[in-house]
Amino acid sequence: MRVLTASDRAVLVECADLDEAMRMHRAWADVPGVIERVPGARTVLVRFDPLVTSAAELARALVTTPPDGAAVEPEHEVIVPTRYDGEDLADTAALLGVSVDETARRHVEARWTVAFSGFAPGFGYLIGDDPLFDVPRRPSPRTRVPAGAVALAGRFSGVYPRESPGGWQLIGTTDAVMWDVHRDPPALLRPGVRVRFVVAARPVLTGAGSAVPGTADVPAAERRAGLTDARPHGATTPTPAVEVINPGLQLLVQDRGRAGLAALGVPASGAADRVALRDANRAVGNAPGAAVLEGVGPAAVRVHGAAVAVVTGAQCELTVIGVDGRMRGIRHGAPFALADGDELEVGAPTRGLRFTIGVRGGIRMPQELGSRSTDTLSGIGPAPLRVGDVLPVGSHAPGAVEPDPLPRELPGHVVDLDIALGPRADWFTPAASRLLREQEWTVTPRSDRVGIRLRGERPLERAIHAELPSEGAVDGAIQVPADGQPVVFGPDHPTTGGYPIIGALTDAARDVAGQLAPGARIRFQVVS
Repeated sequence: MRVLTASDRAVLVECADLDEAMRMHRAWADVPGVIERVPGARTVLVRFDPLVTSAAELARALVTTPPDGAAVEPEHEVIVPTRYDGEDLADTAALLGVSVDETARRHVEARWTVAFSGFAPGFGYLIGDDPLFDVPRRPSPRTRVPAGAVALAGRFSGVYPRESPGGWQLIGTTDAVMWDVHRDPPALLRPGVRVRFVVAARPVLTGAGSAVPGTADVPAAERRAGLTDARPHGATTPTPAVEVINPGLQLLVQDRGRAGLAALGVPASGAADRVALRDANRAVGNAPGAAVLEGVGPAAVRVHGAAVAVVTGAQCELTVIGVDGRMRGIRHGAPFALADGDELEVGAPTRGLRFTIGVRGGIRMPQELGSRSTDTLSGIGPAPLRVGDVLPVGSHAPGAVEPDPLPRELPGHVVDLDIALGPRADWFTPAASRLLREQEWTVTPRSDRVGIRLRGERPLERAIHAELPSEGAVDGAIQVPADGQPVVFGPDHPTTGGYPIIGALTDAARDVAGQLAPGARIRFQVVS
């Protein structure tokens, strides 16, 4: 086994094959300092606590741990009715050297088993017994792949649980629900489950024979649980509460996120700027993990009942408009009182990108998988907020209000970001490794919480052009698609992927990256 650097808080362990990766993944459950393990096709990503162990100590412990020798018993069979109508079907058949009909027939006749989960909640990597199926990913991933798309990449088949970016070859569609947080377990395709694709001609069935509801996405109405639509003369508005007047470009509920579920394909999500989250909750006396509002301005909210609030993160002009129409300016980072009916206006950012609104008592949305965070990739948590939404505020805050804001320097137009090289830096030419450090990279408007897409004058050139089997990825990973233009993974990123990762932001640099606006320029600095 090779132990490679994945970030300043993670290593990627190369195994001989899929079977060894699965066995080692189970064997490393009790290694001291290990926080999380994410299996891949031939690797296991291991995140560790640097206060408990170092990368070198962890590497020694991992390679000397004997593999788990227990046989994995196959689970029940799941039937996935499929329409072979994918937009890449003809191209995939040509790559395989067979007809479209034979591609579909052999996909149906193959016996498939879920080897591991990843990429997104409910996405299972299926390994089959037909050697025909070994196809490359698309040169550049699509920004939108529809829910229920049946796809191929490398030796694997899979079904996209919901609309998301993706680079697999699309050969069909299904109505089967891959992921449902209200189902136990939420994932239809779990490691060890046998899968049989059939040509869709009858109601969708699970392995137990019960009918599956008709959509592969989470209904918007269900994702709005806990939200009240405020009406002009409604009498049901809870107090204290925050009402959305203008959500701006994006307004989300965020907290510390859902760490530890990446092996199920669930991103950590949480605040893109964790420092802003910490400062906001500290200022109003909340527990460190209390939920806040994270947005991109300009935006506005109204309070129902008295409240204490603060705005941290991006520098913006802040104004409170009272019910009597009087206006007063607010200092960034300092807590302030709001009376019933007061409105808070957050202007366009003058420095940074995302603002954070903390309210004493915290935003009290229902939790999903232990967090109130909105995950924009997976659709877990409350839906993005819209005009008229009313969010309840808690009544308990354990700390005192902090009157003085903590000083903080936000990124300007040119930002230096610390990175650790690896785990796939050797897949790129020496010139590309130099170019990564020496060239300025520009943040493009196509960036979001899933990934910051960069554009450089010269792309990064690969030395190895083989297909990389899917493997785990950390927050802040710098993934390089075939076009050579890097993507820096954000908090809602896919938990596994098949494009090589040349490096990763340090843990501290991730919060700076959360404030990078389109047009900002980046210089990467390699640290040990």
